[in-house]
Parts: sequence; C-alpha cells; structure tokens
Amino acid sequence: MRQRSLFRLAACAALALCTGATTVQALQVTDDQGVTLTLPKAPQRIVSLLPALTETVCALGQCQRLVGVDRYSNFPESVKKLPQVGGGLDPNIEAIVALHPDLVLAALSSRSATRLLSLGIPVFALEPKTHADVQRAIAKLSQLLEIADGQKLWREIDAGVEVAARSLPVSVRGTRVYFEVNRGPFGAGEASFIGETLTRLGVKNILPARLGPFPQINPELVVRENPDLILVGESNLEGMEQRPGWSRIRAIREHHVCVFTPTQSDVLVRPGPRLAVAARIMAQCMSDQAPRAKGFPQ
Repeated sequence: MRQRSLFRLAACAALALCTGATTVQALQVTDDQGVTLTLPKAPQRIVSLLPALTETVCALGQCQRLVGVDRYSNFPESVKKLPQVGGGLDPNIEAIVALHPDLVLAALSSRSATRLLSLGIPVFALEPKTHADVQRAIAKLSQLLEIADGQKLWREIDAGVEVAARSLPVSVRGTRVYFEVNRGPFGAGEASFIGETLTRLGVKNILPARLGPFPQINPELVVRENPDLILVGESNLEGMEQRPGWSRIRAIREHHVCVFTPTQSDVLVRPGPRLAVAARIMAQCMSDQAPRAKGFPQ
C-alpha cells in the first residue's frame, strides 16, 4: 500500500515537472499593437516584411531563421538569396503561406495581418520610428528568438553613435541642417530617428519636433530657415537648385551639401541595427562638407 502511495506521489511530481517545463518553454511577447503573441517555442521559420526587422534578426545572429523577406530587404548580402514576398504593405499572401512560416514580422501599417492570422500564421507587429523604438524592437525580438543578452546589440549601437558624435570637429557643432527624405518634399524632423541621430551628432535640425517625424513641408520653409548644410540622397538631388528661392539658400549657394549614394541612403532611412553606421556616414560627410563644402554639382 505504502509503495503504491509512493508511486502515485512520484508520478504526480513527474507530471508537475513536465507541466512546469511546458510552461517555461512557451513564449509570450507583446507587440507594438499591444497584442500578446503566445508561441509554444521560439520561431524557426520567419518571414520579415520590413527591412529594419530583417536586419535586426540578422544582427542578433539569427539570419538562418529567415525563410522569406519583402522586396526591399537587401542587407546583409545573404538575404538577397531568400524568396521575396512582395512589399511590406501589400505582400503576396500566397507566397508567404507557401513558405510555411511559424512567424511573420510586419509593420503596424501592414494590411496583411488579418488575412495571415485567419490562415493560422502568427504575426508580430513592430514599427520602429525612434531610437527608443529600435531598442524596444531589439528587446522584443530577443525574447522571441530566445537570445540571452539581446541588449548587448543595443549597447554596441548606442556606443557607435557616441563615437561618431565625438568624431565631428568642434567647428561643425551647432550647424543648422536640413535632411530631405524625398522630393515631396518630406524632411526628417527632430522627432524622427534621423533627427535624433542629428541631435546626438550635435547639429541643429531646422525642422522642429512639433512638425512630426517626417513632415511634408512647404519649400518656402527651407528658404526661410536658410540652413547651413543640406543632406540629401542622389535620387532626390535633381532639380533642387531650381526650386523657387532655393538658389538663395546658403547651403546651396556655398555648396554645403551632403549627397548620399543609394547604398548609403538605405542605411540612413532604416531605423534598425545600423544606426551607428548611419551616424558615421552623416558625421563623415558633415566633417567634409561643413563649413568648407565643395560637393554640390556645378
């Protein structure tokens, strides 16, 4: 009788341990929509629909878990070999399903989440727009991927931005700058991750935070603010001098313009793990072009 009781106790203890192990293995992480995702284990087949998230997964050392990406994900080099599933806002649902993912990473603005969820595919929504958002995205993806010290990546990024800031000559600090994102014209305001990087570098953004992260602006505003330095990608440079009144802007008149290649622009406009690289690109160009600029096409 006593042996039977001991056996039952041992069986119950074993069951409790097993139940406890299952609970420990289950993952629960809340995304930027406030939705808590519960997974039985860390995802092994991931489709990423946002370049910044693609880069973050790889920066965490987990590129091998990606089985598909959006058409704009092009870094690191290895992701170019992965199947592309369309754009982040309007991906090809059938192509995603065919990859049998156990998780899809999407932007908050993506319209695909409801359809994917109805097909039984878990979706985790993240859309970093500030430095704090990037840090939070790294933390959440680290949880999902079961990376023990994911914040090590953020510490390295933050330290890299600081190194870039210290590299700027004293003469450049306080320079009034305008960063054009595209020809809308849309600019990078102080509230954007680009604006935050500019602030860390010690220069003055002519677009205040109250205008929003990436405001579409009246071109006359730039004329009125008369920046000392303009930062712009090659694809948006054409015709800038011909805009009404822009030939009078100091930055254009004195050729104080940083012009970025398409590859550099990719780095600059993505709120992800290459923030420090972006800071170095901007710092180097500003060191070369301000105040003795010479790069604007004649």
